[in-house]
Amino acid sequence: MKTFNKGFVYFICLVSAMGGLLFGYDWVVIGGAKPFYEVYFDIAGNPQMQGLAMSIALVGCLTGAMTVGALADRFGRKKLLIVSSVVFLVSAFGTGYFSSFGLFLAARFLSGVGIGIASGLSPTYIAEVAPTHIRGKLVSLNQLTIVLGILAAQITNWLIAEPVVHNTIDTWNCQMGWRWMFWAGAFPAMAFLILVFFIPESPRWLAMVKQTAKAREILVRVGGEKYADEELEAISAAAKSDEEQHGLRTLFRRPLVKIVTIGIIVAVFQQWCGTNVIFNYAQEIFQSAGYSLSDVLFNIVVTGVTNVIFTFVAIYTVERLGRRKLMLIGSCGLALIYLVLGTCYYFEIKGAFMVALVVLAIACYAMTLGPVTWVLIAELFPSRVRAVAVGTCTFALWVGSTTLTYTFPLLNTTFGSYGTFWIYALICALGFAYFLHVLPETKGKSLEEIEKELTNQK
Repeated sequence: MKTFNKGFVYFICLVSAMGGLLFGYDWVVIGGAKPFYEVYFDIAGNPQMQGLAMSIALVGCLTGAMTVGALADRFGRKKLLIVSSVVFLVSAFGTGYFSSFGLFLAARFLSGVGIGIASGLSPTYIAEVAPTHIRGKLVSLNQLTIVLGILAAQITNWLIAEPVVHNTIDTWNCQMGWRWMFWAGAFPAMAFLILVFFIPESPRWLAMVKQTAKAREILVRVGGEKYADEELEAISAAAKSDEEQHGLRTLFRRPLVKIVTIGIIVAVFQQWCGTNVIFNYAQEIFQSAGYSLSDVLFNIVVTGVTNVIFTFVAIYTVERLGRRKLMLIGSCGLALIYLVLGTCYYFEIKGAFMVALVVLAIACYAMTLGPVTWVLIAELFPSRVRAVAVGTCTFALWVGSTTLTYTFPLLNTTFGSYGTFWIYALICALGFAYFLHVLPETKGKSLEEIEKELTNQK
């Protein structure tokens, strides 16, 4: 049984995963600030400007996701992690500081760029430094930090906006409260910026750019001399077989096109399965179930706590049950839950049972599709195209997120809450059928073994 420097491995993976923490915080914090900055910028009665303020970060996400792969291959994973930490720090300060709506939008766009970079880069880095037998667990740490960031934003918003529950929206909240919601994100961003200087570059990227001595030095720190020699030999063998495989165009040629298709479908399905609308439209969902606004605030925190708890479950099951089995459990489980949830909406059932179903859906997602998607897209691709491929899948994921967020109000208006969740149930059932027939298992295999197995498929 090989021994590893667990303290070193967990430290560098946790630091990298701080990108996920800031991703989760920045993604959710705007929901709590929304009632106050809309009054400050005088856009409360302007749906176009309201929509622009909420969606501009998505444009940044797509921009970050499109560029991160090529930049990470050219400059290295660590330098891009440093860039993302600076972007998060500047955007957190700027979003709260600016008194011009145009500059506020620019800061939110920059925040989205940081999210787009971190969402693809952090799991890639972790997958490339983690030992095979705990790689899934360590990549899942990225999802854990995302949901911790979401919960931190929910709690921060709730604490700062607490007077609004008891009184009307007051001057302090409209002048300063919303600013502090964004500024609070600067503290973990500063910690990320400092700590990222203490982690090494990805050894697989170093080997890819022929800096073998530096790569070996890091691998020795991870698992010792023998481990380093074995890993370098496997990396070298894989590099010879895909010497000409680099760049975006290569992804859509044989033998990679099938793997990329799987990665894109997995990424988009994580969004189209519908669970994230519960976070984006929690108020509408819980009010449709008969809850007042004050109760909705509490229910939102309950969903955040559930998300964190069951992400821990995923961390302890991803290496035991495997990626494929968890994706099948998640898609089948959500299909059944949404079917029941839609039926309850149809018969106008209200109250605690509806909250229980929503919490059950989040629990199912948090222990399966949420983290396992990031594990899979970080594992599936050959070293020379991994950053570009993960960036492509992350871009697809954000396209899926954009379409999901945009279409939910339209579906809800056209088909009602029951019809909308029945549609999500159908999507989950189709996802189950696809994963059952196509998705490979990557548990317990080195990245080079996965590459050899998948690229040799006919």
